[in-house]
Amino acid sequence: MSQIQVQMIDNTVSSDWWRKLVQHFVKVGDELEIRCWKEETAEIQQASLYGKPVSEKHEVSIKGTVTTKLLAELSADESVDRSVYNKMTKYFTINSKNGQRKFSSAHYGTEMYIDEASEDDTAFFSKIMEQYDDCFSISIEE
Repeated sequence: MSQIQVQMIDNTVSSDWWRKLVQHFVKVGDELEIRCWKEETAEIQQASLYGKPVSEKHEVSIKGTVTTKLLAELSADESVDRSVYNKMTKYFTINSKNGQRKFSSAHYGTEMYIDEASEDDTAFFSKIMEQYDDCFSISIEE
């Protein structure tokens, strides 16, 4: 099993890579946590459709289960604000867990962490990311 870490270094890249990886690694029924900053009221309201919000110091954590509706939203969302930050998603953090495999999309999708990725997962990841060689810092560790 491998750990995959991704950091975007080219802020002009499209979100195609992000959507493909989410579709592969996040599955209906996975444990879910979406984290938003407290001032992101529209995002909190939308994320609350998928779980129960709990207010913390500066953030709101919404915990639930991944649904078909959430996956459809993440796969189709093209309206993400990119005026200040090249966001791949409107959610600051998306965490999912299925068995031992953990998936994390952080800093609006500009960072990604995948723990306990199988050989097939790593091969899929490498195939998707090969066209973006100069756009990301990528680490795959066994």
